Amino acid sequence: MDRLKPYLVGHQEFAALYGVEPQMVGQWLSPSRRTLDPATAMVVSGVRYWPLGFAVRYGTTTTRFKQVDIRVKERLIAEQGEGWEADLGEELPAIVGQQEIIQIFHLPSQGNLATAITTGRFPPHDWLLSGSPLWLLDTVLDAVPELRASARSLPWEVDEAVVAALRDGTYDGPGSKVLTRGRHARKGL
Repeated sequence: MDRLKPYLVGHQEFAALYGVEPQMVGQWLSPSRRTLDPATAMVVSGVRYWPLGFAVRYGTTTTRFKQVDIRVKERLIAEQGEGWEADLGEELPAIVGQQEIIQIFHLPSQGNLATAITTGRFPPHDWLLSGSPLWLLDTVLDAVPELRASARSLPWEVDEAVVAALRDGTYDGPGSKVLTRGRHARKGL
């Protein structure tokens, strides 16, 4: 089933929009600068992602104006295919990464999912952002019959409580928080 998906960016894409290194986005998030509020991002599989509309608007909200590279924006839209430009996280549908998928199906290991992905039995990702594949929750759920049919030992049973939590934004399992590293880890971003 074809769905229009929102355009998203990860750290690398966000940085490319402003012509800076990806580490700069981390600096914008750091407690010492805090020009980019972590609450503006959604967290999927322990990584922050932003709606493209917000990322483009970000440069106008800082004390020192930052110009967006329109060519990068156009390239990101072309790479992500037909979609729509969201501005706020509340506008976004449920989006999952590998950690959430493991919880949806209670897979015994990440290797089970990795095998399904590499052998082509799992649906293609909806996004590949900053090197990480992401899926619309509905893309994953629509594939359940095919996953079950091709399975040798895994039942691919859906945990409806996890699905409901992902849909209503209350999911707090693995991947729902960013694990900070480095000198700001104790302060928590």
